[in-house]
Amino acid sequence: MRYLPLADKDRQEMLRVIGAKTIDDLFLDVPEAGRLSGKIEGLADHASELAVERQLGALARQNLVAGEVPFFLGCGAYKHHIPSSVDHLIQRGEFLTSYTPYQPEIAQGTLQALFEFQTQVARLYGCDVANASMYDGSTACWEAIAMARRITRRGKALVSAGLHPHYISVAKTMARFTGDVIKTALPELKPETDAARLLSSIDGGTSCVVVQYPDILGRITDLSEIADKAHANGALLIAVVTEPVALGAIRSPGEMGADIVVGEGQAIGVGLNFGGPYVGLFACKEKFVRQMPGRLCGETVDAEGTRGFVLTLSTREQHIRREKATSNICTNAGLCALAFSVHMTLLGEKGLRQLAELNHGKAVQAAERLSQVPGVSLVNESFFNEFTLRLPKEARPVVRALAERGVLGGVSLGRLYPGAEALENGLVVAVTEVVTDEDVEALANALQEVLA
Repeated sequence: MRYLPLADKDRQEMLRVIGAKTIDDLFLDVPEAGRLSGKIEGLADHASELAVERQLGALARQNLVAGEVPFFLGCGAYKHHIPSSVDHLIQRGEFLTSYTPYQPEIAQGTLQALFEFQTQVARLYGCDVANASMYDGSTACWEAIAMARRITRRGKALVSAGLHPHYISVAKTMARFTGDVIKTALPELKPETDAARLLSSIDGGTSCVVVQYPDILGRITDLSEIADKAHANGALLIAVVTEPVALGAIRSPGEMGADIVVGEGQAIGVGLNFGGPYVGLFACKEKFVRQMPGRLCGETVDAEGTRGFVLTLSTREQHIRREKATSNICTNAGLCALAFSVHMTLLGEKGLRQLAELNHGKAVQAAERLSQVPGVSLVNESFFNEFTLRLPKEARPVVRALAERGVLGGVSLGRLYPGAEALENGLVVAVTEVVTDEDVEALANALQEVLA
């Protein structure tokens, strides 16, 4: 199909029909700070391909590469070792060429891979059923809130202060179009989560309670009491897991009564990838399966009794009953889901538990060492591989100073919660199996130097 550019007359007619004066009006919902006004400084209007390659290469070299320096960033995106076999397998031609399995007779491989993925996610989350993946953890979280609205016919979501602020932001953005009320608060730099606030706030108008596990500060809480209180009031419990490796060491949310469990699968098989693409995980109790968004692959037998795989539930917007679609999700993060499934298969249950044990052990050692730095204290009483430090000064400039010394030392809470003075001294540190003793010592020494 040839590319047919629009003439200015065509553009003006399109703008007139939708009621916009200029093309810029289409971007008014994007915060002004995120919009580019004018040219990009340092880039010429015209240059040869060779010159552009050299200039962009020089700009790229200004970055600190995650695999080349001590790396302690987390907060929803984690650096784990991914075996080279994962990348090799997902690049096989039969995976790269397949798109969406509308014709099961020619897509059995794709369907079976997704079926295995669903099985792994359901077992990991402690749920009855999982779908064939979502875009990412944040949109999966919103879809869970929307699903709770359909089930309970209520529009008030009670959200833990420990839920990642970016997930909360996505939920609030989408709630503008549905009328849902998102009730939340700011986290506090203390060992306890806001479970007491949640318990006291659940009432007959609550559609769901949303709790991150472990939360944004790395704290871990038992979800059973919240689940019981939610169910007693006709509400659902939604658990959000941003670090799936943690479930190799701690109880699954489904075991504690969560009705819907969602999260980010990036940590297993996908890699950091400059922030995306990632893969959203979504699972629930079987009785809610018809309200679950996205697609579901199922196992069946054909007319000859041979095992086969099909799309079982896929009430999406481009199908026949689009007005009754449960979601506007058009496809799934297929290649990322495959990478997750391949890595999980290579690990197996025993390997996942060993990986989790290794992560937790390294994190405990790091927390002990960093707590010895003068003026630094550990906020958490419990954590998996991520914890929060309280610094004697604002964390944002400290993080920048650490980066200047070749150490990516963590995520400052001031970056996640701009303007929240009570949180500005908080530093969230993630420690995975790729962190060495030398990396921890480099962070501790650099931190002591910066804080002196």
